Amino acid sequence: MRDLPYWRLAGVYFFYFAYIGAFAPYFSLYLSALGITASGIGVIMALPQLVRIFAPHLWGWLADRGGRRLRIARIGTVIGAAVYCGLFAARGFESLFAVVLLMSFFLSASLPLIEVTTLTHLGEHTAQYGRIRVWGSVGFIAAVLLVGYALDWLPIGALLWIMLAILIGVVALLMLVPEAPHVEHTQDHTPIAHVLKQPQVVALIVACALMAVAHGPYYTFYSIHLVGYGYTKGAVGWLWALGVICEIAIFFWMAHLFRAYTLRQVLIASFALAAARFVIIAWCAGNLLLLLLAQTLHAASFGSFHAAALGYVHRFFRGRNQARGQAIYTSLTFGLGGTLGGLYAGYAWERLGAGITFTGAALCAVAGMALLWRKLDDQNATR
Repeated sequence: MRDLPYWRLAGVYFFYFAYIGAFAPYFSLYLSALGITASGIGVIMALPQLVRIFAPHLWGWLADRGGRRLRIARIGTVIGAAVYCGLFAARGFESLFAVVLLMSFFLSASLPLIEVTTLTHLGEHTAQYGRIRVWGSVGFIAAVLLVGYALDWLPIGALLWIMLAILIGVVALLMLVPEAPHVEHTQDHTPIAHVLKQPQVVALIVACALMAVAHGPYYTFYSIHLVGYGYTKGAVGWLWALGVICEIAIFFWMAHLFRAYTLRQVLIASFALAAARFVIIAWCAGNLLLLLLAQTLHAASFGSFHAAALGYVHRFFRGRNQARGQAIYTSLTFGLGGTLGGLYAGYAWERLGAGITFTGAALCAVAGMALLWRKLDDQNATR
């Protein structure tokens, strides 16, 4: 892997997830400051997931058709950053809805295609994926901490300028990453429709969508939940950061984990620990020690879960199906699942309260675990 553009790929992940680290914890606070209702916040925060239902299919089709994945990612990100500037003028629900929807559509081009590019550069060394992806976690931590402290001193409107600067960083790094070598797949011509009909593929996608639903309340209302308990924004930033620090640790340890356990075992354990995490958040947010424990479980509910799920996706969708397979996985799990999670969170938060809302998230994780336990076997897993 001498030709692996490690630092350039790492840089894209760093800035992309730094943007998420500014948006996910704090944009809901910005919307709340504008007077948007809880249900309205839930709808707007679900939009980035909503566009993942359909947009990745377009980007994946264009990438597979032209063979220039990064060109599509660059074009989409540049246009998305331009549309983002409309947030500076948007104030009401309708205008915010329109801007966030359109910018999310274009920004959704980058991550699935950079994932495919990274895995293609790695070839058979996919166990090393975590050592590149970990820089996304570092970017998230840097953003969530620095932005949290900044917003304790600056007006909430400063968030928009911070996110714009980070988006410019994403664009700059995307320009530096080389396209992965194009490989002609002469042996693997399995129609993608045939792959999607396999029971294990269906189980994987449905279970991962349930995990995305489970994270809806966390990504939408976790910061508001903690601020309501009296935590400062700086403290909230540290709690977000703790989860991602543990995620970084699991990414570095991932190659050892996969040598000791199968993908199935890692994935099922990740769902079980996610359920425990959301129960703690639901009923023990006032207990700092238990809240710290819950955040360490982010290593499982996102870190090991994401790496194991991507391992399955890379094995199920091979050859010419890679870009479209990644797009389908992204759209049906993070897209559809994330949208339903955000909408559920907004609805339940107003009517049922925080405890029941996060308990519902835990039940979604349990349902996903049960499905994987019954339907997924170790046939496509490697140690």
